[in-house]
Amino acid sequence: MSKIVVLDYGSGNLRSAERALRRVGADVTVTTDFDAACEADGLVVPGVGAFAHCMQGLNAVRGPQIIDRRLAGGRPVLGICVGMQILFDRGVEFGDEAEGCGEWPGTVERLKADVLPHMGWNTVQAAPGSTLFNGLDSDTRFYFVHSFGVRRWEMEESHVIRPPMVTWAHHGEDFVAAVENGPLSATQFHPEKSGDAGATVLQNWLRDVVG
Repeated sequence: MSKIVVLDYGSGNLRSAERALRRVGADVTVTTDFDAACEADGLVVPGVGAFAHCMQGLNAVRGPQIIDRRLAGGRPVLGICVGMQILFDRGVEFGDEAEGCGEWPGTVERLKADVLPHMGWNTVQAAPGSTLFNGLDSDTRFYFVHSFGVRRWEMEESHVIRPPMVTWAHHGEDFVAAVENGPLSATQFHPEKSGDAGATVLQNWLRDVVG
């Protein structure tokens, strides 16, 4: 059974993530412990609320160092919602800019949509060859709750040997709904709140952790 750590940095649906992972067969620990987070088979970084606040909490438990160490060793990490957003270079909310983890270039900013937050069920345009969305139909819906997102993918894929797989969704405009980049994966939607569809995404990720 895969040993998964859900990183507790004071911002996230920790127990919902824990229950959803247990549902698909993971051995889950919710902890702030640096060594446990580094050494687990898989690490989940959840997140809700403001980008800057999440980064403050993440820095307090040395989250960026945990993520860097895991990725350097090819050990899987899954970010969820703001836990995905903080993987980008920076976030801009109401004119205030905060530095992110910088694993991917790009800016998290307010979506251009008539209705915000984007809250409820929506489909995604899964990247070709996606592992996370394997076995799911194109009309499968996932649960989103956010007003901010990544509106442009800024990585120059011509300079990357294996370009990340980017999945998009639409609310007012296109935004990044998921990224799969070697050991680093993330979703803007909440798989732990997305019923059977979310369970399939987590199960697919767990298979990648084991593999």
